[in-house]
Amino acid sequence: MRIVIQRTKGANVVINGSITAEFQGLGYVILLGVEVTDTLEDVDWLVKKVAGLRVFDDANGVMNRSILDIAGEHEDTDGNIIVVSQFTLFASYKKGNRPSWLRAATHDISVPLYEAFVQRLSAAIGRPVGHGEFGADMKVSLCNDGPVTIIMDTKNKE
Repeated sequence: MRIVIQRTKGANVVINGSITAEFQGLGYVILLGVEVTDTLEDVDWLVKKVAGLRVFDDANGVMNRSILDIAGEHEDTDGNIIVVSQFTLFASYKKGNRPSWLRAATHDISVPLYEAFVQRLSAAIGRPVGHGEFGADMKVSLCNDGPVTIIMDTKNKE
């Protein structure tokens, strides 16, 4: 599995003209790609990493706080997450100019792992995690904060 985490100050997902997920305040937008060989072990590893990732500023302006630390600090606006499926994270561009997505998992593998990631991340942070719709044409808007953008890949855990 591969994710791109973006620290944001608000975000939303629109599908067919309707907002399906939205938050204001500090949080994450996570783009999630599932590879053919991924399992629930990959889901659990990423959930633990995301929940504990310390990229929010402490009182001294040092990135030393996690999503768990900031949750609900300013009413219910901080500490939210939106997860969006993103098979294009596994684009192969080595040959020619048209990307190939052969490493990306098919729906029968991707959908259950995507849903497990959303559910387990929600349990880990103790609040609902917003999400898009797997395979839908989504419009994602966000205000990247920092910008802080981190890529994690379960095939590169070291």
